[in-house]
Amino acid sequence: MSAQSAGLTDRVRNLLVDVFGGNDARMIAGTMGGIYLLLIVFSLVAGFGLGGIVNTLRAATVFAAGYGMLVLALNLHWGYTGLFNIGVAGFMAVGTYTTAILSAPPEASPGAGLGLPIPIAILGGMFAAALVGLLTALPALRLRADYLAIVTVALSEIIRLAVKSGTLAEFTIFGVTLGTGGGRGISYPAPGSLGGWVLDNVPGGEALVDVGQALGIAKPVMSGLVYLVVLILFAAAFYWLLVRIGNSPFGRVLKAIREDELVASSLGKDTRVFKLKVFAVGCALMGLAGYLWIGRSGFVNDLSFRPNITFFIFIALIIGGAGSNTGALLGGMVFSSLLFYLPQFLSQNFGSSGSAPGDFLGALAGLDEFVAYTLQNISSLRFVLIGVLLVYLMHNRPDGLLGHRKEDAAAVNLLERSSKPPGSGATVADGGEGGERDE
Repeated sequence: MSAQSAGLTDRVRNLLVDVFGGNDARMIAGTMGGIYLLLIVFSLVAGFGLGGIVNTLRAATVFAAGYGMLVLALNLHWGYTGLFNIGVAGFMAVGTYTTAILSAPPEASPGAGLGLPIPIAILGGMFAAALVGLLTALPALRLRADYLAIVTVALSEIIRLAVKSGTLAEFTIFGVTLGTGGGRGISYPAPGSLGGWVLDNVPGGEALVDVGQALGIAKPVMSGLVYLVVLILFAAAFYWLLVRIGNSPFGRVLKAIREDELVASSLGKDTRVFKLKVFAVGCALMGLAGYLWIGRSGFVNDLSFRPNITFFIFIALIIGGAGSNTGALLGGMVFSSLLFYLPQFLSQNFGSSGSAPGDFLGALAGLDEFVAYTLQNISSLRFVLIGVLLVYLMHNRPDGLLGHRKEDAAAVNLLERSSKPPGSGATVADGGEGGERDE
């Protein structure tokens, strides 16, 4: 049975490679296209018009972009360097709350801030997340992977409880009143409102709104689509940055640390410095992603950064394949769309309230009862599905969907270089474009 399951997984992976020709951009676009097609079918069955379908696709893509950014940031820690960081939610909270405090007006309630421009506030949030990550890494990186995981998940909860506490709800520094709002949360200028500003102030924005309304797409949905473009651009920037890091000499040292830190150290590399740098960079990206995704509505509280989000991000990375940037994106898209957003969508639009059986044994009475029970309880049953999927992957495909990929250690094909006659002018540029390839 396990051999058949493993063969099925390999066939799915080979199908992706054959259909999309190993091209990462086509693989990402094709996967998202398949998800869109599935959501469109369910939307039509639910009786949605064009506006409802567009809004459904927009919401699913927001989840995919948000998870994609966070999974890429975690891939820098776990996939590239082997750092078992389970404090993702905590570093997201540091970046989001710092950006919120810096951008919130002084008279904001709940919470209080400095009223700085949003770009400056974003840089401040990234710096704060990187600084907290660096201070955490100084003592923690001396620990083994399992102990590092315990430290980071504990720190994440300490951060969440700290921003919830009354002590930080409102405090004064050098005569300036600031605050996280405590359990009430903090309000600040919503980054998601950028879409509305663009439609109201950029030439052609009003005409675009008119076209959308003529098609049955409301202005708030159009505004959300504009901000979605911003999220996609940031996700693409995250992907580009990680590819550049992975193909650089710095990235090759990170992968050497992941495989055998003792060997990397024996080659003269100060592995502790490399780990400190990559931990700070990854935490800064987590802080930025947290603000752009979790904080897009202009309000956050401590409930937005519970530990479960960290485990969701890890599951997405496991699905896609640690160490592969394309796999990280695909894992984030598949998990967020099919295992997170789709169950919510089905529960809201197809779940029944009175006709479903009250327990699982009653659901086994017939097909109609089973479907009704599943739709009504799908938000809970999805965790069962996630568990089954993880067990399957760990048993048959522990490296994830694209974990089979190998990375070129050199910037050029050394076999081709060795076959050229002397004096042919072949050169090697250290840190040039390497990449990932399929076996």
